[in-house]
Amino acid sequence: MYTKTAAAKSAGSNCHDTETGRSVEKLKREMESADTIVIGAGAGLSASAGFIYSGKRFTDNFPDFIEKYGFRDMYSAGFYPFETLEEYWAYWSRYIFINRYQNAPKSVYDDLFRLVQDKDYFVLTTNVDHCFQKAGFDKQRLFYTQGDYGLWQCSKPCHDKTYDNETVIRKMVAEQENMRIPSELIPHCPVCGAPMSMNLRADSTFVEDSGWHKAADRYQAFIRLHKGQKILFLELGVGNNTPGIIKYPFWRMTAENPKAVYACINYGNAGCPREVKDRSICIDGDIGEVFHRFIEK
Repeated sequence: MYTKTAAAKSAGSNCHDTETGRSVEKLKREMESADTIVIGAGAGLSASAGFIYSGKRFTDNFPDFIEKYGFRDMYSAGFYPFETLEEYWAYWSRYIFINRYQNAPKSVYDDLFRLVQDKDYFVLTTNVDHCFQKAGFDKQRLFYTQGDYGLWQCSKPCHDKTYDNETVIRKMVAEQENMRIPSELIPHCPVCGAPMSMNLRADSTFVEDSGWHKAADRYQAFIRLHKGQKILFLELGVGNNTPGIIKYPFWRMTAENPKAVYACINYGNAGCPREVKDRSICIDGDIGEVFHRFIEK
């Protein structure tokens, strides 16, 4: 049985191809010949698309918060215990607006869609920025496991429903002054009156609503339907924070299916276990650059 423990022990076996160009060519052939492609996407994919949480993108959008609190990056600043909800939502409305409702600076997601749009594909992702749908991916072939910047939920939570936030977020961004939003824009639960919170899997209060469960069921049905077929498990930018969601299952399913191929593109973190090394393609590089090489050929 291929277990998480075995995977962790054998992950030290690096499957880098010393000739990156040959690896890229091999992956291109596998993508063209695969009956099915299961994409597993992590934060590295969005980073390659330009969704960076530090540097100029951070300083351009949060100069006042940086001056007041000395914040160093967008992500860690999101955990700061702001004293008021007016200030909390001033920060988070900007955060959500640029990371959910603005397009990615680079065409990485669009390029990926061009490569798989004619394939029988499914996407499993821990990303919460909605980039797949904005690039044209079929919503019925997407499973966002960790939530969505575009959704709110009750902070308690008193019920398992989520709510679209775009209209109010845009008002918050437009109407905030001195790092505060108008008090009347603070979102509250329509059922119990508690403050709303982001639908992000940060702790045990995360709400898995009906849409989440339907997407989970579609993903499992897709995997069952294609069991034993020629499948390419394509892992893109997945780190080691939550390997049990994408990385370990992809390794296990590849090991169990002799027709399957595992591939990953990950800058500085491309590897595979010994058990699937002979059917793996690992490319240590920028995902967007690799896609461009596919498209240029």
